[in-house]
Amino acid sequence: MSKHQSERIKNSETRIFKAVFPNTTNHYDTLFGGTAMQLMDEVAFITATRYSRQKMVTVNSDRIDFKKPIPHGTIVELVGKVSYLGNTSLKVRVDIYVEQMYSDHREKAVTGEFTFVAIGEDKSPVSID
Repeated sequence: MSKHQSERIKNSETRIFKAVFPNTTNHYDTLFGGTAMQLMDEVAFITATRYSRQKMVTVNSDRIDFKKPIPHGTIVELVGKVSYLGNTSLKVRVDIYVEQMYSDHREKAVTGEFTFVAIGEDKSPVSID
């Protein structure tokens, strides 16, 4: 990997914070898995776009591991980072960390990887510059 690519990966890392409110939780008062996946895909898309500065589309989500429940009344941080570079595609790893609002306790709750492809005006794959 070139120094230029390493710098672009570092600069494209994306961090988003969200508060977990009851309207995003299930009957166990924890974040819906589908909501977590939607947030992860959004962060992954932003990361991929910030890296490539090209039109990117999600083509795959690899295994998503829900390691810890995310209760309502907590804060989550989603961190997206490019983990693989191909010719027309790249992968973004997204980790969700959960932290208590009123203490310093923080732990990784969810992790997953998303694959994106750069597309041209005709919607077919193009090289990532």
